[in-house]
Amino acid sequence: MAQTRENREVDGVHVQLTNLDKVLYPATGTTKAEVIDYYQAIAPVAVPHLRDRPLTRKRWPNGVDKTAFFEKRLPSHAPAWIRRGAQHHSDGESLYPVVENTADMVWLGQQAALELHVPQWTFIADGENEEPGPPDRLVLDLDPGPGSTLDDCAALALRIRDLLAAMGLDGHPVTSGSKGMHIYSTLPGGLSSPGARKVAHAIASQLEAESPELVTASMSKDQRGGRIFVDWSQNSGSKTTISPYSLRGREHPWVAAPRSWDELSRPGLQQLEFHDVLARVRTSGDLLAPLLSGTPAPPEPVDLDEYRAKRDAAKTPEPFGGAASTGDPIFVIQEHHARRLHYDFRLEHDGVLASWAVPKNLPDDPAVNHLAVRTEDHPMDYAAFEGSIPKGEYGGGDVSIWDHGTYELEKWRKDEVIVTLHGARLRGLRYALIRTGEKNWLAHLTKDKTAPAKAAAAQAPDPMLPSESTIDRLSGEDWAFEGKWDGYRIMATVRGGALSLRTRSGRVVTGEFPEFESLARDLDGMDVVLDGEAVVLDDAGVPSFHLMAGGESRTGAVRLYLFDVLELNGVDLTKRPWSVRREVLESLAPLLDSDDSIGVPALVEASTGLVAATLSAERGWEGIVAKRRDSPYLPGQRVRAWLKHKNWRDLQVAIGGWKPGKGSRANRIGSVLVGLPAETGLVYLGSVGSGLRDRDLDALAQRLEPLRMKRSPFTASIDDPDARDAVWVLPQVVGDVRYSSLRRGGHLRQPSWRGFRDDLLPGDLPGEAEIPWEGPDE
Repeated sequence: MAQTRENREVDGVHVQLTNLDKVLYPATGTTKAEVIDYYQAIAPVAVPHLRDRPLTRKRWPNGVDKTAFFEKRLPSHAPAWIRRGAQHHSDGESLYPVVENTADMVWLGQQAALELHVPQWTFIADGENEEPGPPDRLVLDLDPGPGSTLDDCAALALRIRDLLAAMGLDGHPVTSGSKGMHIYSTLPGGLSSPGARKVAHAIASQLEAESPELVTASMSKDQRGGRIFVDWSQNSGSKTTISPYSLRGREHPWVAAPRSWDELSRPGLQQLEFHDVLARVRTSGDLLAPLLSGTPAPPEPVDLDEYRAKRDAAKTPEPFGGAASTGDPIFVIQEHHARRLHYDFRLEHDGVLASWAVPKNLPDDPAVNHLAVRTEDHPMDYAAFEGSIPKGEYGGGDVSIWDHGTYELEKWRKDEVIVTLHGARLRGLRYALIRTGEKNWLAHLTKDKTAPAKAAAAQAPDPMLPSESTIDRLSGEDWAFEGKWDGYRIMATVRGGALSLRTRSGRVVTGEFPEFESLARDLDGMDVVLDGEAVVLDDAGVPSFHLMAGGESRTGAVRLYLFDVLELNGVDLTKRPWSVRREVLESLAPLLDSDDSIGVPALVEASTGLVAATLSAERGWEGIVAKRRDSPYLPGQRVRAWLKHKNWRDLQVAIGGWKPGKGSRANRIGSVLVGLPAETGLVYLGSVGSGLRDRDLDALAQRLEPLRMKRSPFTASIDDPDARDAVWVLPQVVGDVRYSSLRRGGHLRQPSWRGFRDDLLPGDLPGEAEIPWEGPDE
């Protein structure tokens, strides 16, 4: 006679087992004893996927052919050794069991808890309490409708693996033990449950867009038909999923079983019963083990060799180590009485204090710049250092803190840094550090002393730039063709639900485009860096720079065309091919604002560059950008892996002066004198008067009048009647002109003013060696 009761010792505790001979799976005759034995045997690989997660159980105390019920709260009679985890609900606090060991698994088997459901997050310590933490994994549930098979789910899973890889994520398949399968992936730290849910929704929507006859992302059951439903909602903080290695309450004792990708590529995939799973674990171990090792990479080691080489730790009280701060980046200004009094300005950057010696301290007048000499990086704990460095030692003298606080980063390049300081003395002041030599920099207090929006601290990379070239012979197999949009290049960053918009020159323009605020809402919970163009469409639906450059007086709605993604949830995508980044971008497109103010324009489908260029001209576009499908994203570089073809010529230029007007423009500006930067000034390219409307003339006068200077900023005397009686100005205003040709050594032919380029600085313009001359001297 079979034993029906047992007092089993597991993990040092005694578990009372009863009704061991009860059949829980009538179709196979599987008993409660076999279920308990399975859970005890599988515990070493199952518990790690349950640990620290609140457990919801689905119980079949009388077998799977009888009524089942869900149980969330842990009953009061549960053994004391079971860990409790508290969750707060609208109706109060509930205690859930949290599985930690084999004894817990045996007890669950005794309870006939055949299905073990957990969320995608774990409890984390919060002082003396535990609180739900951020998600540590993502899951997609493939639920096949009538007519769809497990093999169909497997084929879709292979496509999901590719999409996850494009996002820098891994993929791990699990046949669910029911009808379909689950795909798990680790997640980078810091992503919220809403963010994970949006990532999953983006993938599901992308799959539906690719194969609407086979896949649906709709939560509405009457919309699913006979397609595979990709359930993305289980990433919500309140949702749960069957845990890997859990049994299922189906006709057979099937298991949520981890599988290999090789298995999914072969036809005839079947759900696995518990004895099959045990045999696989004995030979192959836990196929989901990589899901448990998704720990963030350690930070890059900082280089303080130069700092340490100049100091003797036995002789100076200065610190020699220290970790980066955990909040906003810090700054410190230290008053240093060495051989001569100077001030040391230090900014936290990449785990060290980037340092400048500023003899006269930071300026307090925008009209006066101060010298700043770049010195060696200092350790982070130097920010708190005050004391005396012994005479004879490097930097000997007294050091005290003059000011300290945090800062917001607007730009950090090798030759330019822009920050807004929030200190005790320097409050909300915006400084630019501009490199002028190997170690010499200038410290400049900007005229705009207003601190930029908090979101501006999230710095996006500089944009990658295309080279101008013919594209006629490019093949559509190797190259992708996009429209060249006639607007302002925009780098958009969403972090923590906050939006930051930067122009190509690095200027933060978030507040200038309220139309794009929906991007932060659409992608809330995600961290994303996007590349695009802000445009205004004319009556024909064609982007028009002339309309875009109107600034506050512009007419027409501004739109944001997105064409690349550089980062997603902490994953750097810049080293991945364009084709992969495009795939990720298209997966995000369904999440974007539905009123057409933000979107991802379709590619130009063309067999060659010539066909693409012809199509763009027919549509009235500015031109075509051709991108190699295998090209990585190289921030700030002009590359030949991206080529631009223009249907007409345009050039960004600096204004070096103006000529007084006559006739209808009497007592106003008649034309502007323009050029491009050279080492000693501007190379003169001629005057531009055509295309200037009355409001353009008013705006030019307002901008140029304060910039008057006595000397010409151009590199050579100008033998041009248009330059007589010229008024010279500092070349700080950038404009956009259209022209027919520019012969070597000559001037722009038929130039026409198109508008201001407020997104660019003079330093962003082509240099003397890059002037687009089109032929020999005439």
